[in-house]
Amino acid sequence: MRYAAGIDIGGTKSAIGIVDQQGTVIAKRTLPTDQSVTPDVMVDRIADALKELIQDTKIAEAELIGIGIGAPGPLNTKKGTIVKPPNLRGWWDFAIVSSFERHFTVPIHFENDATAAALAEKWLGAAKEAENFVYITISTGIGAGIYSHGRLITGSTGNAGDVGHLVIDPAAGACVCGQQGCWEYIASGTAIARQASQLLGRDVSTKEVFDLADDGHVQMKALVDQVFRYIGIGCVTLINTFDPELLVIGGGVSQVGDPLFDCIRDYVSRHALNPTGRNTIIVPAALLQDAGLIGAAALVHIPY
Repeated sequence: MRYAAGIDIGGTKSAIGIVDQQGTVIAKRTLPTDQSVTPDVMVDRIADALKELIQDTKIAEAELIGIGIGAPGPLNTKKGTIVKPPNLRGWWDFAIVSSFERHFTVPIHFENDATAAALAEKWLGAAKEAENFVYITISTGIGAGIYSHGRLITGSTGNAGDVGHLVIDPAAGACVCGQQGCWEYIASGTAIARQASQLLGRDVSTKEVFDLADDGHVQMKALVDQVFRYIGIGCVTLINTFDPELLVIGGGVSQVGDPLFDCIRDYVSRHALNPTGRNTIIVPAALLQDAGLIGAAALVHIPY
């Protein structure tokens, strides 16, 4: 049996798992991403956790064929570095691949986390039959993985799909990147909570926003309708740009379910430029809790 280790680095937690060649997660563990310590120290902790998983599962050294790492961008996969992710400020310009190479001799694959998740959806999830699709994650931020003509599109440094910084509404305010009205700034889970908190004058979670909207709260219903429209605009932009046969949408905001997907499909059916684009299939992601680490492991198991 051949196994891959998948490591999904996040701003608050990091998931570590061992995945077999059928895509089954045979062991996993989650660690808090402690930003009070140096990233090398955090890598030491992740490496120790992975070694424990290998020992506990009694995998022979020769059976572990590689390690896949997914991390938020901007990054540079050619250099093996995390460059400037907003939610990992202590990791800026960190050589993550060489840090893991202090602990392991197997090949290490490194890609943007959304790119890795797209590969996982192709391998095991909602995009198994698609040769041209875009995976979109709408959560704390917004990102995408692009799969076109049977292969991942990663770009020159691994940052293709950083669609959260498409400008959707320049009147909506300044994004952390310096542009006005980025998709992530106005339609992510973080954006929903921020805008609702401003409207209500108290801290509001994203889930509470959707609950209030469902209960008929006028301001929250208007906010949710606007966010769904913004998400539709972004999806039309991706359809017009990449001409996919399929959009796969994951992330926490996608858990709203039919109300979101119905609005996106309606918007796309009216506004995509190409008549075939208006009929683009739009579905929820199939891989949820373990998508990140399965995606990271897929970088080892699946040619891309």
